[in-house]
Amino acid sequence: MITVIGTGTGAPVPPEAVAGAELVVGGRRHLDAVRLPQGAERVVLGPLAPALDIVEEYVGKDRPVLVLASGDPGFFGIVRALAERFGADRLDVRAGVSSVAAAFARVGLPWDDAVVVSAHGRDLRTAVNVCRAHPKVAVLTGPGAGPAELGAALRHACDEPEPEAVSAPGPAAPGSSPAPDSPEHAATSARASLSRVLVVASALGSARERVERVTPAEAAARDWGPDVSVVLCLDGARGLGGVRTVAGAPAGPAGWALDEGEFAHRDSMITKFEARALALARLGPRLGDLVWDIGAGSGSVAVECARLGAAAIAVEKTADGVERIAANARAHGVYVDVVCDMAPDALAVLPDPDAVFVGGGGAELPAIVAACARRARRTVVVAMAALDRVPAAREALTGAGFSCDGVLLQSSRLAPLPGDVTRLAATNPVFLLWGTRIPVSDEGVAQ
Repeated sequence: MITVIGTGTGAPVPPEAVAGAELVVGGRRHLDAVRLPQGAERVVLGPLAPALDIVEEYVGKDRPVLVLASGDPGFFGIVRALAERFGADRLDVRAGVSSVAAAFARVGLPWDDAVVVSAHGRDLRTAVNVCRAHPKVAVLTGPGAGPAELGAALRHACDEPEPEAVSAPGPAAPGSSPAPDSPEHAATSARASLSRVLVVASALGSARERVERVTPAEAAARDWGPDVSVVLCLDGARGLGGVRTVAGAPAGPAGWALDEGEFAHRDSMITKFEARALALARLGPRLGDLVWDIGAGSGSVAVECARLGAAAIAVEKTADGVERIAANARAHGVYVDVVCDMAPDALAVLPDPDAVFVGGGGAELPAIVAACARRARRTVVVAMAALDRVPAAREALTGAGFSCDGVLLQSSRLAPLPGDVTRLAATNPVFLLWGTRIPVSDEGVAQ
């Protein structure tokens, strides 16, 4: 039998659980916190595979094994690896309080509506994208994916200056905030920025416990050391949330490809819902993704992607368009990071997207599509009304190594006529091209 005990958030290890163990496995701090039985072998967890091999030797001889873990070992913990290797029927799991539950308890918030992301041994970008898209997120940290790295990534989305920005005149130093009259500042100051606070919980349950509220910029400027247990990323205005039936991320919308009347737009300059339906199907926006909407206009595609759980960045060159996109995002209760600038130049400073929708671009369309294809991890979708732009857009996608397919969409909608009769009213045809890479993993998100 393998006994697995969760500790580290204040609950002591029961002495009777330790007494009969012949092998004790755990992190160094867990092992140092208990009195081991005389003659018991001690294995400090590093790489998991060698430790599991030693456990297998003891299990094969029916010798008792004790595994010490942090908090709830069944929640992004060692129970998964043990059950896969030895079977759940060989495990006696005694869960402690998870670091996520403890951290939310410290700040007095419920967490049945929180999204939990593990960045331990995983790409931090998934956690960053979830934090961009959702008001209440817990991030389990790891080496190279701690509060400083998370804060640095979110600082730009929150449009925060560097905490030690140079105020003297002259050229800005590398890494400092751009001068107020610089082109860089003009682009970033037009963002409809997010508002986030990070709660950094360190050494929970110990005498060294610290729970600190900081901005992303403040988090990025500090060395947090090895004791960080979990980081909460919160929108202060939406931190409480409503009563839930299903835990985790909110359920997806009941419908998508919304009618154009659901969005503020100018002179019918909006991706029609028929084209938007296919574009969304090809983009595949999901929790943990980042989607760019280039030449966003009303931002209808960005808003719909955000409604489906993805983080969204809309790039729009007109100031009134930026305001319109921000208003549409607010009306639908989602976050969209809006950048007032022109593609392709504006794309250089944006984080890499999973998927991109290009809905505008004019003569610059081939260069924009090529720039998006170089950065997109999965898919680029291009909508065009002009036939003569299709070959260049297709060449830009295939030239970047994407497979490419497309359709011409023509639809007719029911329209009333006098006398209680109906006609078919044709909409303008739209070319939709899409290029696809090999999909990336969605590992690391708990819902």
